[in-house]
Amino acid sequence: MTLFWILAALLIAGALLFVLPPLVKRSTKADVAADPNNALNVAVYRDQLGELEADRRAGTLNDEQYERARLELERRLLDDVAADQVTAIVTRPLNRVPAMLMGVAVPLLAVGLYFVVGTPRALAPIALPADASKAVTPEQIEAMVAKLAERMRQSPDDPQGWAMLAKSYAVMGRFEDAVAAYGKAVERAPDNPHLLADYADALAMTRGQSLQGEPEALIMRALKIDPDNLKSLALAGTVAFDKKEYATALKYWEKLATLVPQNSEMARGVQSGIAEARGLAGGAASADGKTAGVSGMVTLAPSLAAKVEPGDTVFIFARASEGPRMPLAILRRKVSDLPVTFTLDDSMAMSPANRLSGTPQVVIGARVSKSGNATPQPGDLQGFSKPVNHTGKNVTIVIDTEVR
Repeated sequence: MTLFWILAALLIAGALLFVLPPLVKRSTKADVAADPNNALNVAVYRDQLGELEADRRAGTLNDEQYERARLELERRLLDDVAADQVTAIVTRPLNRVPAMLMGVAVPLLAVGLYFVVGTPRALAPIALPADASKAVTPEQIEAMVAKLAERMRQSPDDPQGWAMLAKSYAVMGRFEDAVAAYGKAVERAPDNPHLLADYADALAMTRGQSLQGEPEALIMRALKIDPDNLKSLALAGTVAFDKKEYATALKYWEKLATLVPQNSEMARGVQSGIAEARGLAGGAASADGKTAGVSGMVTLAPSLAAKVEPGDTVFIFARASEGPRMPLAILRRKVSDLPVTFTLDDSMAMSPANRLSGTPQVVIGARVSKSGNATPQPGDLQGFSKPVNHTGKNVTIVIDTEVR
């Protein structure tokens, strides 16, 4: 069984090497790291499915109970895949969606579809095929999807089945087919916010990668059903961002930031999107009218000038001089803007609960990020001020240190 999964993983990775590079090259932003929970989700899914198989063989479950439990496992796996895509939605330009969807979902769907239409019992050591190197090829994945499509034509009243088929089509780049399948799923489950958000995302891919119009209406419909739906909040922020309505984008993304696990890759992706919106908004006044802030200038040490490019991202941020290192406010600029004057205030807060005005002493930092990621990476350049008052003026920060 171990050999089977190793070979299957190598074959899937090989297929992705042919598909992903052209899509990724069209993007102008840094890659978003994949969520390490994906592998754990699949492993748990396999274990639970194996337990169901054992229970059915032992007579503990009849065929109807087994099928019902298996479908529930598949639904949970699909929900996990959708949640893992939120980070990419906030931080990517829309033309990066195919690469992100394929990179995350192809392995998961290959495994999921194998369990749906394949023969999981063949994975037992006693039943391992002699020629395991031919297991789960890209052609077989297409055959599995075709088999699932035929199953849905015969049993069209299952919204979860239509959702899985739609996700499969999206991964394969067949977005018109994905939209048709999502439409059938939504007809049968019109109040499912997860389906509505996925439907909107796929529909955007058939409309020049734009979320405006019908996709936006689906997103708003999903948020009306569930105001805390993660993917819908991410997409709603993207709609506003694309319209240059940065204050509205911040409203959605700041709420999203309060719902995702802190210090997770997803949270860092959301914060990166917030930072970009803050920078483009130019420090617009906050909704509660607070204007307390710290201002000054950021410069780059001449000795480090050869290590940067004009398009490199510069993050300017404030954090408490003592306590958590989470930024209280953050602003985004480019190396080409240096030297640059700045003002950090409550309108740039990363979290409504942690504002600059509530922290008497702060440290101001500036970081040149080669990757565009707000999290420090080796090779980034940075500099910090001494502790200053949160209303301090004429604070000077020199970027003079390389992150190791």
